[in-house]
Amino acid sequence: MANSETDLRSLVSAPRNIFLIGPMGSGKSAVGRALARLCKRKFVDSDIEIERRTGVDIPFIFEKEGEPGFRLREREALDELTQRSGIVLATGGGAILRSDNQQALRSRGVVVYLKASIEQQVARTRHGRHRPLLLGIDPRVRLTELMSVREPTYEALAHIAVSTDRRKVQSVAQDIYTELIAMGIVDAPPEPVDSA
Repeated sequence: MANSETDLRSLVSAPRNIFLIGPMGSGKSAVGRALARLCKRKFVDSDIEIERRTGVDIPFIFEKEGEPGFRLREREALDELTQRSGIVLATGGGAILRSDNQQALRSRGVVVYLKASIEQQVARTRHGRHRPLLLGIDPRVRLTELMSVREPTYEALAHIAVSTDRRKVQSVAQDIYTELIAMGIVDAPPEPVDSA
């Protein structure tokens, strides 16, 4: 939830962007698409945007530039994307590592933390080949290490936190949508007109 009442007031008057953060396999892209439909907003995935800008996939960037090179490209993309108006943005799992990204996310929209257990992360990332941080290592060990470093920041940045474990995408998106309506970030859908 929001850290302060002032923080919430500034969000209601801001461009009302919605930023999804969380670990690999938490469902940021799938939930983001569903949430964007509910909120009638454009959906953007920062990883896809980085690939579009560079013309290569993320594993290739990691191979050629390492994680530091990727994080620099990610910072540049996030700085621009978070300044757009009225979007739902799915971020990469490590986007919250840089303090400038944290500031951009927190000050330019509502931050939604999608929580997922290690078991769920392992199950959902098992078949993906676009996960350079999981190559050549036991995924469970690596995901546990990443969460131990990143979870406190996910928690600190979040205005809203929702578990995605063993839940349908639409159900998670609906819960977030309901919370955003209650916060005054998105408008409630119009009441159906009684034709009787």
